[in-house]
This record gives sequence, C-alpha cells and structure tokens, in this order.
Amino acid sequence: MEVIINKNGVKTVMQQTEAFIEVDVREDLRLKKEPFDKIMGAVKELKEDQYLILHAPFNPVPLHKVMKRRGFTYEAEKIERKHWKVIYEREDEK
Repeated sequence: MEVIINKNGVKTVMQQTEAFIEVDVREDLRLKKEPFDKIMGAVKELKEDQYLILHAPFNPVPLHKVMKRRGFTYEAEKIERKHWKVIYEREDEK
C-alpha cells in the first residue's frame, strides 16, 4: 500500500497490484477536496489487464458515466453507511 501526503496535507491511499489499482477518496471528500484528478490519474496508470477499485462515501453515479465513455463497466456495492466500493473494469475484459 502506498500512502502519499501531498502539499495540501491530504493523505492519498493507493494500492497497486498486478490485478488492480485501489484508490480511497473518502478522506479527500471529507476534507472537501475534489478527487476527480486523483481518480483519473489512477485510470491513466491502469495497465490493460488491470481494474480500478474505488472507495467513496457515496455511489459516484456521475463518475460511472465518465468511465463508461472511456470503455469501462462497473459494479458498485454499499459496504456501510458512508462507504461504497466500486470496481471499474474495461468492457473487453469481462
């Protein structure tokens, strides 16, 4: 797991394995930081056979639309009250 503290003091938690990149934006949103660039940065880092796991405090419906335009499908699961886990996978991978 990689933990990065950026210049604004925002902690970024990102895990990268052979199969996936995992990004947790719950803390960013709690601190009112826009996580879109962080998410898109992780998407750009994805290798062809990797998928993205996103942790957010809500089901990010607008992001689903952006990702669909980029050729991804998704599965969203509510883990608890303010914790959603969304898996984005390239459509040709399914």
